[in-house]
Amino acid sequence: MSLAIVHSRAQVGVEAPAVTVEAHLANGLPSLTLVGLPETAVKESKDRVRSAILNAAFEFPSKRITLNLAPADLPKDGGRFDLAIALGILAASGQVPAQSLDECECLGELALSGAVRPVQGVLPAALAARAAGRTLLVPQANAEEASLASGLKVIAVEHLLQIAAHLNGSAPLEPYAAQGLLRQSLPYPDLAEVQGQLAAKRALLVAAAGSHNLLLSGPPGTGKTLLASRLPGLLPPLDESEALQVAAIHSVASHLPLQHWPQRPFRTPHHSASGPALVGGGSRPQPGEITLAHMGILFLDELPEFDRKVLEVLREPLETGRWYSHTS
Repeated sequence: MSLAIVHSRAQVGVEAPAVTVEAHLANGLPSLTLVGLPETAVKESKDRVRSAILNAAFEFPSKRITLNLAPADLPKDGGRFDLAIALGILAASGQVPAQSLDECECLGELALSGAVRPVQGVLPAALAARAAGRTLLVPQANAEEASLASGLKVIAVEHLLQIAAHLNGSAPLEPYAAQGLLRQSLPYPDLAEVQGQLAAKRALLVAAAGSHNLLLSGPPGTGKTLLASRLPGLLPPLDESEALQVAAIHSVASHLPLQHWPQRPFRTPHHSASGPALVGGGSRPQPGEITLAHMGILFLDELPEFDRKVLEVLREPLETGRWYSHTS
């Protein structure tokens, strides 16, 4: 078969829109053309994929290869499409069955040796794959994070050979069984560690009970930051839906896979932070501090030192009580 289609997911802010990788082989001088608004890291994937396929003892087709990442108007970045591109080429050249790729989605960066490396923002892609009813193929290091999406079938892979054997049926991989490490919650700082400050403690309890905003005023060294850091521990525990929202946001913002079940975040941006640092955005949308503090606490220490324009962007979140972001 000279045409193969592989499903994957892009990363746009805290969303994971679907991307279809189409691989077509045609007669002509050997070449590889990548279209579909790819950025530099994606353009470089053709060299990584070629080396990975050859080093995994597969045949790289000596044909005119066209790769299309659809939809064409959605920017694609990062190495998350390497695995899907490699499987598309292998399926189009008949080295793996194309039908086995219909019900799965792929994420993963390829090393030149064919090893599959972890990528960023796996949890939003896992939640989207669950909604689409597909199996998710992810690097081994991201499997625990992806398994947070309960009900999703996750296949953890470490090498291109391993996934090819799974798709060919010669060595099927069992669905990944979550180890439960991510469900272990870390303790919050305890308000009982603060001595005295009865009025301030009372204010914290009232703010936590009613989800109120709180202004702490006093000279340096009186314990304002210490008290504020204990506020997340007074809030009720995150339920599964809330925890998944927090985990998805931090999955996008962090380059490391999740190591534990998320807590309510406590964010303390420096007073020199800009407006975009608070609300997010940019040419490649990234979550800001308001988004990262979703379901938790945004603590602005040295409030008078913040620029007036920066404080103005907090007006709408304070009025509506909802998190605010330019990333979606």
